[in-house]
Amino acid sequence: MTAPSPITRAHSFNSAAAQYAASRPSYPAALFDAVEDLAGRPLAGARVADIGAGTGIATALLRARGADVLAVEPGDGMAAQFRRALPDVPIVRGDGNHLPLADASLDFLTYAQSWHWTDQARSVPEALRVLRPGGALALWWNTSAVDVPWIDAQLKRIQGHFGIDQVVGTNGDGTHTALGEPTGLLDFARRRVRWSRRVPLDTHLANIGSRSVFLAHGKESAAAFLAEERRHLLAAFPDGTVEETYDVELLLATRP
Repeated sequence: MTAPSPITRAHSFNSAAAQYAASRPSYPAALFDAVEDLAGRPLAGARVADIGAGTGIATALLRARGADVLAVEPGDGMAAQFRRALPDVPIVRGDGNHLPLADASLDFLTYAQSWHWTDQARSVPEALRVLRPGGALALWWNTSAVDVPWIDAQLKRIQGHFGIDQVVGTNGDGTHTALGEPTGLLDFARRRVRWSRRVPLDTHLANIGSRSVFLAHGKESAAAFLAEERRHLLAAFPDGTVEETYDVELLLATRP
């Protein structure tokens, strides 16, 4: 099986924006506590741009913390879903490699589940350009808790079906561990926040089916896997409710 290119995978979400919005996990309050702790300032009243905002999952939470949020999103389908969900939040088209933002205009620049799609040789200088002195670049990913036996087994089944490596499988779209900041301009602090949610089996299957590796390999391949996966999950969760456990991996760097 030929692996889809990173560009194909990055743009695959636009065809499944509604599914993404309905099934993807959110983020716990403890994550935003950690962001504020590492940054040394509150989100309330801060000027924030959420890059690769997608359907607005993180954007909505940042706004709920009192931030003044602007969203940046490159995809047509995701931007349309965002506007339906958050019609009063401004959204502009662009990506982390070419931010449509003014110099030194932001207190926080956030990437929820999206930094790995950038070219860091360009996105790091762009982050430094738009952040004010002392401003924070915050990157985070919901990653599957591989020490939970059923989750580890599922990731191995995904790996075998699609021919991907275990590292990519931890979040389905890329990997935070691939972060090799090439410019040497930033020093990231790290935090890990564990949380979980209980969802119906169909929501869980829609969630994993919204990952780029499923979308980019096509409907037939994804459907075959998900049909078989339903059988495995019913054996583990006979009541039809799945407890998903995540480790949110947070990296934060402050502009000098």
